[in-house]
Amino acid sequence: MFNRNRFLRRVAAIASISLVAGCSLLSDGGSGSSGPIVVGTTSAPSTLDPAGAWDGSWELYRNIFQTLVAYPNGATTPQPDAAESCGFTDATSRTYRCKLRAGMKFADGDPMDAAAVQHSIDRIRTINAPGGPAGLLGSLDRVETSGDREVVFHLNQPDATFPFVLATPAMSIVDPNDYPANSLRKDTKVHGSGPYELQSYQEGKEAVLVRNGNYKGFAERENNAVTIRYFQTSASMVKALRDKQIDVTYRGLAADDIIALQQHGDSDLQLVDGAGTDISYLVFNPKDPWARQPAVRKAVAQLVDRGAIAHKVYKDTVDPLYSMVPKGLTGHTTAFFDDFGDPSVPKARKILTDAGITQKVPLTLWYTTDRYGSETALMFQELKQQLDDSGLFAVTLKSRPWKTYVVGYQKGEYPVFGRGWFPDFPDADNFIAPFVGEQNALGTPYPSKQITSVLLPRSRAQSDRAKVVKDLEAAQWLMVRDARLIPLWQGRQYIAASDDISGGEQALDPSTIMMMWELHRKTSW
Repeated sequence: MFNRNRFLRRVAAIASISLVAGCSLLSDGGSGSSGPIVVGTTSAPSTLDPAGAWDGSWELYRNIFQTLVAYPNGATTPQPDAAESCGFTDATSRTYRCKLRAGMKFADGDPMDAAAVQHSIDRIRTINAPGGPAGLLGSLDRVETSGDREVVFHLNQPDATFPFVLATPAMSIVDPNDYPANSLRKDTKVHGSGPYELQSYQEGKEAVLVRNGNYKGFAERENNAVTIRYFQTSASMVKALRDKQIDVTYRGLAADDIIALQQHGDSDLQLVDGAGTDISYLVFNPKDPWARQPAVRKAVAQLVDRGAIAHKVYKDTVDPLYSMVPKGLTGHTTAFFDDFGDPSVPKARKILTDAGITQKVPLTLWYTTDRYGSETALMFQELKQQLDDSGLFAVTLKSRPWKTYVVGYQKGEYPVFGRGWFPDFPDADNFIAPFVGEQNALGTPYPSKQITSVLLPRSRAQSDRAKVVKDLEAAQWLMVRDARLIPLWQGRQYIAASDDISGGEQALDPSTIMMMWELHRKTSW
């Protein structure tokens, strides 16, 4: 029998050797003689304004904007970027001070100073855009500045995770002259202070990035320019790679394409296989008469066969997930498996009948057609079959493109809908906090005072994250009891690239966002 895991390790090792060797070769070092590095992805930005996005738009933001702190190559905790230094000034983790680098400028030459930082953070909360990142700033009381280079963040409660929040691309520093304090910017122009300047942008098609001459930060750019091309499907993206129209693929490789790349062993292509912390899950809307019933949600949780989804739909390129916190993070549990065990129709039937539900439960499941990869539709067909075959549910499937899908779930239109989550930062807190509370990343209020008022605040007061396991585990058990969110699978990160490209492994930060400046072409000896 074909041992896929062994084969994956072998492919990853070969790719790793290739990439490490490539880093030791002379590269174009940004000479640009071979043109820009062209990166393909199926995840296009929803908006160019950081105050409006809590999604995959961050991929672009990381490369054209700066944050006060971020992740240099190899770092797992935030380090100064636009800042010269940052740190808590008190023992209670309630006052965080940053000093900016001297002489900072935006790409268009405007000064990038403490006032710009304050403006950028304040407008996130003022605008409070639906689906925006304001929820990340729940512990922030106010921002103060002292002179042009000093910014002080006063928190309303101890929060050891606040530096991680500042490192997210949501906290990108924008020019006050270009970004209104009370509304989102609507055009397609961007003037950040990041490693690249956005030269041109075609929505859903292409972003052209060129080296920012005013940049000051930790990034050592290995190329002069990067073009990001947005694809609707994995198949069209891989075809473009094989046809040498793009150099690298990232986000959205379908399982069939991954397997094909592995098995065919293309001599002119490489596949990097790395650990990932992205997750897929179902969200139940409390406004829906069926989805708001705990028995209905728990019956679904009892029936979902994650192993079948991982094997039949994703060809074992993802792993079954039994908690909202993925494997590899401190505090991960298998709470859903521990509580529900293996899929069972009799157990699901008993859950429903004990609640007085004896009829088939009609449920409409929604998914997006162009955000989480080509298998999404197949996964929802598998979920429908699992639930329908139980004889307990009658499932209808509906879908929309991401742009309109987001609007729909923010308005509470969907009884049950699918979402994916790429971490804001590598801490279990970030797989719990964004989904609970009256204001969260899902657009569906999930009040849970024990989590939001007790467990999370207590864990955030602890700077040693290894000591918060009990509180994080307790939060996960509460989420199992509520079954408002049902985790499905945890992904891996696959980067396919032409054989002459180096830097793929180094290009992923701890949030699995691609730092385009690490990519470069190999040259011969």
